[in-house]
Amino acid sequence: MALNESPDPLAQEFVKFSVEAGVLRFGDFKTKAGRQSPYFFNTGLFDDGAKLAKLGEFYARRLIASGLEFDMLFGPAYKGITLAAAVAIGLAREGRNLPYAYNRKEAKDHGEGGTLVGAPVKGRVLIIDDVITDGASKREAAEVIRAAGATPVGVAITMDRQERASDAGGDTRSGVQYVEQDLGLKVVAIATLADLMQFLAGTEDPALKANTERVAAYRARYGV
Repeated sequence: MALNESPDPLAQEFVKFSVEAGVLRFGDFKTKAGRQSPYFFNTGLFDDGAKLAKLGEFYARRLIASGLEFDMLFGPAYKGITLAAAVAIGLAREGRNLPYAYNRKEAKDHGEGGTLVGAPVKGRVLIIDDVITDGASKREAAEVIRAAGATPVGVAITMDRQERASDAGGDTRSGVQYVEQDLGLKVVAIATLADLMQFLAGTEDPALKANTERVAAYRARYGV
C-alpha cells in the first residue's frame, strides 16, 4: 500500500490497538537480521484474555475478508500455539467453527505420543503465526503438515514488515515474498509497514508522530 492510497480501516484499527496495548513500540531495537529498527512488534505482549480475544477477532476479520479457503488451523510451536487457539475462537464468534492443531518441538513418548496435538491434520491447512522473518519456520511447518497428509494453503500473520529478509547474497525479497513465491502459500497479514506509516502520518499524538521520519528512513533503506 502506498501512503497516498486510502487507509485500510481494519489495519488502522489494528495498529492503534497494538500501540495502545504496548505490543507495537517505538525506540531502538535490534532485529533478527541485525538491523537497528525504530519499531518493534512483540506478540508476546498480547498477554491477557482481553488482548488475546481482540487479537483473535482481528485475525478472523482479516481472514474472512481475504476470501482464502481453508479447513483448519495449525499453530507452529511455540507462539503459534496460543495464536491458533485465539484465531479459532475469533472465527467461531464470526460463525466459522474450525478445528485446530499444533506441534510439539519434542516428540512425546507416552500417552497419545508423537508431536502433533489437537484435531487431526487434514484437508486445507492455514498456518497461524506472528510474523515472517526469513520464511524458514513456515517451510518447516508446511513440511509437518504435508507429512501428516494434509495441504498447507496459507499463512496468517499480524504484521508484514515489508523488508528484505537478509542483507547477504543477491536475494532481495522479503520473508513474505519468499513464502508466497517459493513455498506457494498465500500470506494474509492483518497490517503492514505501510499501514503503520499511514497511522503515524494521521495521528494527532505528537509523541507518536515524532517517529514518522525514522520509520520512513528505515523502510527506504531496507524495504521491498
